[in-house]
Amino acid sequence: MSINRREFLQLISAAAAAGLFPASSFAAQKQPSALYEVPNFGNARLLHFTDCHAQLLPVYFREPNVNLGVHGMLGKAPHLVGDKLLQHFGVKAGSIEAHALTYLGFDKEAAKYGKIGGFAHLATLVKQLRDSFGSNKTLLLDGGDTWQGSGTALWTRGMDMVGACNLLGVDVMTGHWEFTYLEEEIFANLEAFKGDFVAQNIKVKEEASFDYGHDYDENSYHAFKPYVIKDLGGVRAAIIGQAFPYTPIANPARFIPNWTFGINDQDMQDLVDKIRAEEKPDLVIVLSHNGMDVDLKMASRVIGIDAIMGGHTHDGMPAPTEVKNPGGITLVTNAGSNGKFLGVLDFAVKNGKVSGYQYRLLPLFSELLAADPAMAAYIEKTRAPHLSKLQEELAVADQLLYRRGNFNGTFDQLICDALRVQSDAQIALSPGFRWGTSVLPGQAITMEHILDQTGMTYPETYVRDMKGRDIHLILEDVCDNLFNSDPYRQQGGDMVRVGGMDYVCDPTAEMGSRIKDMRLDDGSTIDLEKNYKVAGWATVGSASPGAPVWELVADYLRDRKTAKLDKINTPKLMNVKNNPGLVDYMGAIV
Repeated sequence: MSINRREFLQLISAAAAAGLFPASSFAAQKQPSALYEVPNFGNARLLHFTDCHAQLLPVYFREPNVNLGVHGMLGKAPHLVGDKLLQHFGVKAGSIEAHALTYLGFDKEAAKYGKIGGFAHLATLVKQLRDSFGSNKTLLLDGGDTWQGSGTALWTRGMDMVGACNLLGVDVMTGHWEFTYLEEEIFANLEAFKGDFVAQNIKVKEEASFDYGHDYDENSYHAFKPYVIKDLGGVRAAIIGQAFPYTPIANPARFIPNWTFGINDQDMQDLVDKIRAEEKPDLVIVLSHNGMDVDLKMASRVIGIDAIMGGHTHDGMPAPTEVKNPGGITLVTNAGSNGKFLGVLDFAVKNGKVSGYQYRLLPLFSELLAADPAMAAYIEKTRAPHLSKLQEELAVADQLLYRRGNFNGTFDQLICDALRVQSDAQIALSPGFRWGTSVLPGQAITMEHILDQTGMTYPETYVRDMKGRDIHLILEDVCDNLFNSDPYRQQGGDMVRVGGMDYVCDPTAEMGSRIKDMRLDDGSTIDLEKNYKVAGWATVGSASPGAPVWELVADYLRDRKTAKLDKINTPKLMNVKNNPGLVDYMGAIV
């Protein structure tokens, strides 16, 4: 389906009048066809989005300027930022695609091009791509982290996103943050979900199986279907689910006590072999939430997979990585986050084998895509009961507030500052989550923005005395999760954010030797045997006793009216000079 310029302008005007986005000179002057007219290729189409984190409306989202690759990942995708990423993938600097893929000139470019994503605009693009190729030959895949990340998702326990995905027409999904709701809530959402939920690496614990209360495979102990077979106009596609393998470590295991997780690549190989032998598929696709580095290693070890369509690490990759293994080549893709991109993977399949493919990663500029009326109406109805709370203006941003980046972001620093001040603490610790929208300079910070950063089911704050040795251990542990030389020992996410202290970090060192020279903001050395008053939130063990973190941050901003950051606590980095995953770093590099 295509539209002419007159129809496009009419749709833009109607959507702007409905308040879905502001009219702009950019929207009035640009034709969307060059961006969204995807040539048909082959005879099977897979559409893929991931890590939308419950963002129903268009948002701003700044890509990182720090995404370090070390050891075997040095200089390789996805660990490229800025111009290095553009050069690697052959994307023209200064183009609209360059803005979507990088942090470069973000403030200015965001003001020019407007917001990205939004399910009403995504719905329009999905329909266009289905209709142009053939709905019977197209699948829409959701890589997970869909039910969490906004105030409305938290308050509806993810059900707002289930309804949106049903309306969008999601065919298959897997998960991660979906498992931060209670087990009964997860099953209630899946009962309402019209697509298939797949996960080969989630199993019911043997001791839980006696009075489990839900269906599961009594032979394999799979808690969910490990895969589904879909007929795409005569092309048989097997879609295997790979949920986030470290969920009970990275998130509270107490919410989901009956399940085991893991990478389970031997199980994956056995399953692929079985599917190939028994189902005779033309395509085998893994819908993954491993994180891209893990997907790349899995692709090198497990043979018989045509493509791994991945998520978790929020990497917007404009082309697949072709991974050679003893069985041939496996494509590995990753489709970014926050509703910012839609991946389009077309296959040419003949005689049960792939003869070619075409891939496009489409950035969703809400000012270039008309809002789907049915989805827009659903979103308006879903948000209506919560608008007064969501739209409360707390303060004004005096600089760009963002989260994404290995070591710190300005929004993370704001959270740390609020924790320290409101709790009268010396040091603040905040998780290195990669979800959270951006706020432009001069824009009002609303309660919705705070919930975009903090809206989760274990938000309780704490204040406790911690020895310097324990703080050091926390930093070392998280740093190893991020920079371990073995991707299978990485858990994704970014470094724990700190407030009130600085340190030196060598990402290339071994565990126990990466963190050095910890100091308070006043310059005094942190004594390993001395106690310090530390504030934080989001503990994965037992719940903390304090108020939800969004209350502290909101009160902090209400008192100040303007969000100013006096200092950003970024570590001094060692042995990463000239790393192509590091540009315009706020701290020192030695």
